[in-house]
Amino acid sequence: MTETTQTLTVDEAMAQYLRAVERARSKATTLAYRNALNVFRQMLTEKGLDPAAAPLEKFNEDYFAKFIDRLNPYTTATEQLYLQAVKGFYLFLAAEDLAHVNLARLTLLKRQRARRPGKSVPQYRMNEVDALLDKAKDVQNLISAPADEEDTENIKLRAYRDRAFMFTLAETGLRVHEACNLRRGDMDWNEGRAIITGKGNKQAIVRFTAFAMQALKDYLSQRAELDGASGKQLSSLPLFARHDKGAGKKVKPMTTTTGRNIVRDRVKQFLGEEFAGTITPHTFRHYFVTSTLRGTGNLAIAQRLARHENIQVTDRYTQLSDEELDRAYYEVFERDSKWKRS
Repeated sequence: MTETTQTLTVDEAMAQYLRAVERARSKATTLAYRNALNVFRQMLTEKGLDPAAAPLEKFNEDYFAKFIDRLNPYTTATEQLYLQAVKGFYLFLAAEDLAHVNLARLTLLKRQRARRPGKSVPQYRMNEVDALLDKAKDVQNLISAPADEEDTENIKLRAYRDRAFMFTLAETGLRVHEACNLRRGDMDWNEGRAIITGKGNKQAIVRFTAFAMQALKDYLSQRAELDGASGKQLSSLPLFARHDKGAGKKVKPMTTTTGRNIVRDRVKQFLGEEFAGTITPHTFRHYFVTSTLRGTGNLAIAQRLARHENIQVTDRYTQLSDEELDRAYYEVFERDSKWKRS
């Protein structure tokens, strides 16, 4: 052990570790790790080790085991985050040759003693999305008095676009950035599908319902004059375009911010202010996966259609309501069942 290591205290080593984290991670992550080390430091003090004075040679994996027990009052998510931060500190000590660390024991302690986080159940609003889409079916419902009278000419275009955009999200499972990146040339109008480049630059086929395709055709029909005057090949133009004074007569692709604003504004219009922010473009993806699961009962099909690499991600959507469970229980154990007592 070097002279520097012998004189380095636990606090000084923590400070070096946090500087390394700050250089490599975001401010939010650095703050979370700092909080974790503060709790860890308090535990060390409680266990008789003064971090400000104790040299690293007094520090070992036993304190990691005690820290796991110390985190029992915290949520499992916080526990996992804090253990990741403190385990990172041990790894930093080993990598910098500041202390001998038994990495295998560290991993085993975490595996054996730490709580496993429960499944994260997506917060989706099936009934509210159904109500929103029901209103959006009639494009006249989307045409309302403009906030700016000078922008009247774009109101109709926005209404047709917003209807097509929401049904595209709900009935394809596309992520908001994927929908905004679509080009007219990506669409196969005869087959009712599109070829997209998704996560990891992987190409995938996305299927559209007949209604979503018709909503897109209605929108592009309204946009025909604008597209024709662009001087560009139609196939190169964005499927969803901006229709605001900033875009003028140019056909500019929508940003993801515009996509989120469309959903936010239409939710406020049809469902009320109290639902603003509770339904986002990603809610439509939850809606799509859940609808697929309920319609097919096949997890593998839902996984493929949602383009989830890990089926466990899709499995998060299999949460059933009490009413569905009651109905299934009745079908199995009550109605014409071999379990039914005479």
